[in-house]
Amino acid sequence: MAIQLSDHFTYRKLLRFTFPSVIMLIFTSVYVVVDGFFVSNFVGKTPFTAVNFIMPFLMILGSLGFMFGTGGGALIAVTMGQGKMERANRLFSLIVYTSIVCGAVVAVLGLVLLRPIAAALGAQGQLLEDSIVYGRILLLAVPAYILQYEFQCLFATAEKPAVGLYVTVAAGAANMILDALFVAVFHWGLEGAALATVSQCVGGVIPLFYFAFPNKSSLRLGKTEFDGGALKKACMNGSSELMSNISMSVVNMLYNVQLLKYAGEDGIAAYGVLMYVSLVFQALFIGYSVGSAPITGYHYGAHNTGELKGLLRKAFVVMSVCSVVMFAVSYLLAEPLSAVFVSYDQGLLQLTIRAFSFFSFSFLFSGFAIYGSSFFTALNNGLVSAAISFLRTLVFQVAAILLLPLIWKVDGIWISTAVAELMAVVVTLLFLKVNQKKYQY
Repeated sequence: MAIQLSDHFTYRKLLRFTFPSVIMLIFTSVYVVVDGFFVSNFVGKTPFTAVNFIMPFLMILGSLGFMFGTGGGALIAVTMGQGKMERANRLFSLIVYTSIVCGAVVAVLGLVLLRPIAAALGAQGQLLEDSIVYGRILLLAVPAYILQYEFQCLFATAEKPAVGLYVTVAAGAANMILDALFVAVFHWGLEGAALATVSQCVGGVIPLFYFAFPNKSSLRLGKTEFDGGALKKACMNGSSELMSNISMSVVNMLYNVQLLKYAGEDGIAAYGVLMYVSLVFQALFIGYSVGSAPITGYHYGAHNTGELKGLLRKAFVVMSVCSVVMFAVSYLLAEPLSAVFVSYDQGLLQLTIRAFSFFSFSFLFSGFAIYGSSFFTALNNGLVSAAISFLRTLVFQVAAILLLPLIWKVDGIWISTAVAELMAVVVTLLFLKVNQKKYQY
């Protein structure tokens, strides 16, 4: 039986509904990890470092998709909860069309700014050239990436999260197969890895056809009209997710600068391994948050305060269990996880294992702030959501990465994320307490 947003959600039904979103984001993260695996093991350490060096800049551009997806999805879900389906479809179409235009604009800007930004961050010689080669190819697909991230959220709003999962699996499978073919078999090097990554753009194109024609979801692309107020509200709602992704990318750039200073290129390579594992683990938190947001938005719009309370309580139980499991896995399996990427260099392997021993503590805390920000986005409170994301992903991270290395050198860099995530949990709990009476959750 199909699950609808208007249903009462038990743990079982909640996990069933959010499962496709979780798997979708995990799978998206896995094929990024596969890119890293093939580049590191078949192309070399410097190209692997280049991919991790330039990726934060590329992620900043793609993060517009999360803003339109989460912010627009929240606005659409509330509108659906109010019973205004015709307006919900007009908003859906407006948001998708706007994101396509924005994608084309940022792709052009990215191509112009790629080299000066890479050089300003400290890339030189072969590291700089490899970064440019990889970045230019990926920038051509930025509009499709934006759509892909956007539809990962909007499929859940359309009450068809499973369809989104199928699209993502297809795109990811194409990427992984072509990675093996282009890099390991044809030996096309970094260009081959970039071309394989671009193949995932089908994950942004296929949904356009799905929603453009009659389908069994709650939403469909069609005629719309410009609504500046709605776009502004959607952007404000999603500003926390945009800020979160931009901030994480900026912080990753800062990590790279600090690691070049304290540990050289090996430090960036080790950090890249941490980020690959973190991508997969954090995808569970983000997937659950994105998948449950339309439910929260719907019941907020329908004034079902009892359901809101239950959703928040269940979310904290789920986050607590997942946090402990992730910490245990990352801490206990640090060596095999590191060896997957850098077993060919003993010094780099030992550096990465030591980094894991500190970094793994961050998984105990990160899920709560991620969900808290998404929860307020679903309530259409973009200001609080953005504040949590801004503090979590930028302010606390920057403070930690600049101050802790002064005390503990490179170990201070590895522990920075855990310290920042802990502070973010405290802030999230404060915001939830302050706003409890207003939203009655």
